Amino acid sequence: MAVKKKAAKKKVAKKKVAKKKVAKKKVAKKKVAKKKVAKKVVKKKVAKKKVAKKKVAKKKVAKKKVAKKKAKRKPNPAFMRPMTLSDALGAVVGAKPIPRTEVTKKLWLYIKKHKLQDPKNMRNIKPDEKLAKVFGGKKTINMFQMTKLVSKHMS
Repeated sequence: MAVKKKAAKKKVAKKKVAKKKVAKKKVAKKKVAKKKVAKKVVKKKVAKKKVAKKKVAKKKVAKKKVAKKKAKRKPNPAFMRPMTLSDALGAVVGAKPIPRTEVTKKLWLYIKKHKLQDPKNMRNIKPDEKLAKVFGGKKTINMFQMTKLVSKHMS
């Protein structure tokens, strides 16, 4: 009996395998048929397509802003207040009281007139006898230190 059961099982297994092969062939045929149909549809769609015209976007024209008239810049009144100068600074710039800004301008005029700037490094100033009194007797002074040293001579 065991032999009969084994033989029956083999027959059933063979039938199942055969059914699967047949089913696979049918599925494969359907896929091929669908592909052919799909190709035909694609060809038809390609033929129906029309070239779409590009739409040109209109550029917006920006409105020109009217420039506002700027008021003239007013100097700070503290800088424009006349300062009294020491005797040493007065000998270089002048004895009468003048604003801080004018003192700096006149100092630069004096330095350039007497060629007191270092030719190698124009930032350095080599003071003469009059300026040496203002700068505290130093041999060379950086232009950025100049206003600091001059402010001691103003009140």
